[in-house]
Amino acid sequence: MTRHTFLSFAVAATLAAAAPAALAALDLGAKAPDFSTDAALAGKPFKFALAEALARGPVVLFFFPKAFTSGCTVEAHQFAEATPRFQQFGATVVGISNDDLPTLQRFSVEACRDKFAVASDADARIIRAYDAKIAFLPGTAKRVSYVIGRDGRVAYVYESMDPDQHVANTLKVVERLAAPRASTAAAPQR
Repeated sequence: MTRHTFLSFAVAATLAAAAPAALAALDLGAKAPDFSTDAALAGKPFKFALAEALARGPVVLFFFPKAFTSGCTVEAHQFAEATPRFQQFGATVVGISNDDLPTLQRFSVEACRDKFAVASDADARIIRAYDAKIAFLPGTAKRVSYVIGRDGRVAYVYESMDPDQHVANTLKVVERLAAPRASTAAAPQR
């Protein structure tokens, strides 16, 4: 990344962080746009399809600006540490940026620690569909996390350029979504 690109990214990220959250994303209860795209898990490429992931359980879909930048690496580490908890509740975690697939293959190993997939949105089609673009850097995602229920509807949205609360907030929602299933499974059989 050139110094100019980094400075442009830093200025845009600062402005995006100052933007009101009301400009964010899809509404709660909205139908999540379906998509499939190239992704990587543990350095191995594959095709990620939202519909297939939702058939297994809720999806935590988090958009991040750029692989290997400090905030995105911190966020990836936090999601990697929490992935077993998400999996315990049947949730799939996937990160999306406009990085190319070879970059995300490395990022999936180094930052994501082989725990969850990261998907490439090089043409920013998914970023636009989820209203997750940085206004001053078209094609680049802002830091926004969604929890999408098995019904394909947006159950939660959290937007902040600070990576620190994305994991904790989305995990609480996933736990809440799983609660009826967990209590049903624990109910005595008749």
